[in-house]
Amino acid sequence: MKLIKRWGRAFGLFWWDFLVGDTPELFVATLVIVAVALLLGHHHESGYLMLPALAIVFLVLSAYRGRRRTGPVGAKPTKQTDAPS
Repeated sequence: MKLIKRWGRAFGLFWWDFLVGDTPELFVATLVIVAVALLLGHHHESGYLMLPALAIVFLVLSAYRGRRRTGPVGAKPTKQTDAPS
């Protein structure tokens, strides 16, 4: 039973890392875009405009979030206290 639990956990962690990885917001964005595509299945005209717009919005937000996390270009990195010296 322990072996099955261990394999199940390893399988789940693999898929979590594969699908979510370092950017969970892009995983959520993909789920939202797929859900909107399913909801707009019979409204082709709306889908042609809505889906690319959603993809652009999510990519811009992700880039903004990544840019905010790393700081401005050319800025000197701050000294981290938890890093070994």
